[in-house]
Amino acid sequence: MSYRLRSSSSSSSIIDIECSALSKLGFFRNSRVWCCSQNTKTKMDKEEDHHLAKFTVINDPLSLNHKIAAIRNAGPSKLQVIADFDATLTRYWINGQRGQSSHGLLQQGNPEFDAKRQALLQYYHPLEFSPTIPLEEKTKLMEEWWGKTHGLLIEGGLTYDAIKNSVANANIAFRDGVVELFEFLEERDVPVLIFSAGLADIIEEVLRQKVHRSFMNIKIVSNRMLFDDSGHLVSFKGKLIHSLNKNEHALDMAAPLHDQLGDNDGPVTDNASVKQRTNVLLLGDHIGDLGMSDGLNYENRISVGFLNDNIEKNLESYRNSFDIVYLNDTPMWGVVKLATELCSVEC
Repeated sequence: MSYRLRSSSSSSSIIDIECSALSKLGFFRNSRVWCCSQNTKTKMDKEEDHHLAKFTVINDPLSLNHKIAAIRNAGPSKLQVIADFDATLTRYWINGQRGQSSHGLLQQGNPEFDAKRQALLQYYHPLEFSPTIPLEEKTKLMEEWWGKTHGLLIEGGLTYDAIKNSVANANIAFRDGVVELFEFLEERDVPVLIFSAGLADIIEEVLRQKVHRSFMNIKIVSNRMLFDDSGHLVSFKGKLIHSLNKNEHALDMAAPLHDQLGDNDGPVTDNASVKQRTNVLLLGDHIGDLGMSDGLNYENRISVGFLNDNIEKNLESYRNSFDIVYLNDTPMWGVVKLATELCSVEC
């Protein structure tokens, strides 16, 4: 596969993929891809296929094709999806502005404590990505950062109403195709684990306000708050999850999304059964997100990376790390097509 860089007036370079390996594998031409989802098919016309092909990079098409065949042959009962939240399920750019993260959107309604949390961000964030700090030391720093931030949320009197208002006023949105992906996987009882070092309660509120429905197959693996009867934050539940330990070892922190959204009917996928699903479709926007499957003894894993910005600088490392890389904040339609291919035995 060949690709070339060409300059762009936008904030990031446009990568023009001359020969998409997805097309070679038949993802854009094989009608079998669409036999499962007529509703989704109407949203994917030829123009969108062409756009998607331009922003797709695959390092090893033969290896990817082998993984697809193995997962498809094993069937949906062996498949699980593991996804990062911020800038993976959500858009990186929204109307020309950087979209907010689930943690960054939070406003306590107390300017003093908002400022204190911002000061912690400015101090610790560079340390998180420092190439000179050993992993063990960096892990302690992340625990320190998250612990102090959670303490400020409690001390500053965070309420659930403040979370609702923060989400309502936030510049955050899901990528096109995310809801269709969730619906497709729910219909086939494929569990989706959303891993985040942020706050589960905020992610659930984003889903509630932006999607307006629950999904029986989704679990949030993130830091969960406990509120008193008056709606004030009093503590956090369980082990702290930060950017360097969000993986399947933290699965016991998860709770079914429909439990939190008040939809208690239908099957619940327990943690033990999730761990028995040994084929993984992993979605992330950082190379470190590949660690989300640590702790799972998987047989096959297809990793999809979303390279949203600084493309020229990071393309080579992403291409060598992920099976598929989508560029320039592209929609989720390529993953929807991939999921239909992986589940096509059941169509």
